[in-house]
Amino acid sequence: MPAVVGAALAVAAALTLARLVRGPSMLDRAVALDVLVAIILAALGVEAIGADDPWVLPTMLALSVVGFTGSAGIARFLVHRDDDAAEDER
Repeated sequence: MPAVVGAALAVAAALTLARLVRGPSMLDRAVALDVLVAIILAALGVEAIGADDPWVLPTMLALSVVGFTGSAGIARFLVHRDDDAAEDER
């Protein structure tokens, strides 16, 4: 069962990397990066369950916090960039 889940997560990661590279906008890339972090978290969770290793959970927690703060920072940057562009048009 973990091999099937691993293969599905690998396909999802490959498709997400394609979206990350292809874009076309910065917002698309930010969402793809957030999805990639979620896929990595899922893979770590599957590995923790398969190996019966609870010590992966702190790593997952730290990665989720980093992913959230990164997404929030990118969103804040994009909002301020859009505000500056709107002011330049006036």
